[in-house]
Amino acid sequence: MEKTPVVPIRRPPASAKSEQRIRDILHMARQVFSEAGFQAATTTEIAQRLGVSEATIFTYFGGKRELCVRVIGDWYDEIIAKVEDNLPHVHGARAQLHYLVHTHLRHLLAEGPGLCAFILSEGRARNDDFGEVYAGLQRRYTAPLMRILAQGQADGDIRRDMPLRLLRSTVYGPMEHVLWDAILRGARVDVAATADQLVGFLWQALQPPQRHALALAQFRSEVRDALDRLHASEEAAGPEASAGSENKDGATY
Repeated sequence: MEKTPVVPIRRPPASAKSEQRIRDILHMARQVFSEAGFQAATTTEIAQRLGVSEATIFTYFGGKRELCVRVIGDWYDEIIAKVEDNLPHVHGARAQLHYLVHTHLRHLLAEGPGLCAFILSEGRARNDDFGEVYAGLQRRYTAPLMRILAQGQADGDIRRDMPLRLLRSTVYGPMEHVLWDAILRGARVDVAATADQLVGFLWQALQPPQRHALALAQFRSEVRDALDRLHASEEAAGPEASAGSENKDGATY
C-alpha cells in the first residue's frame, strides 16, 4: 500500500510585503484559534479581523488546516529556539530537566489557556495529509529531552532498565495532565512551584534503582524462600517432627 504523500505547505513570494502579510495572517490566526479552537475558527473571521478578503488568505495558505499547521509550527519554533539557546548553559541532568519542565509550562501558559488548549489538542500527529508534519514537529520538540535522558543513562544518572521513549512519556504525561487540569478548572498555575514539584517527583522515577534497595529486596526474597522451604519440610515430616526429639539429657529441641 502506497504511503500518502505529505501536502507541501504553500511557499508565497519572498517579497517584503508578502512576508509582512504572512506575519499578519499568522498573528491573527493565532488569536482566533486561541479564542475559538480549530473547529469553530474560520478563515472568514481571520480575514475580517485583518480587514482583507478571504481570498487574500488563500493566496498564501491552502486552507484552514495548513494555516493551523503554520501557527503550531511557529509556536514550536519559538520554544525550540529558546531551549536550544539556553539549555547548553545548564549543567547536570536534573537541572536540565528542571529547565525543560519550567520552560514547557511557562511557554504553554504565556498567552493564556486558549492557546494552551489549542496546542495540546491540535499539535499532534494526525492521520491526515499533514500527519508527517505534526510528527516532525514533535520529534524536533522532544529531541532535547531525549538527549538529556540518553546522556543521563550514559552517566549513570538515569535508569537504563526502561526505553527512552517510555521515559519521555513519563516526563511529558504529567505535565499535560497539569495543564489540562488548569484549563478545565480555569485555575491559575504557579509555574515555578509546579515545576519544582513535578521535577521532584519525576527525578525519583527517572533515577536508577539504588543498590541498597536492590540488595534489601533480594534479601527479603531469599528470606521468604527459606521460610517457604522450612514450612514445606515441616509439613512433609508430619506431626512427629513438630513434637521435637529428646537428647540424652531429656531436653527437647
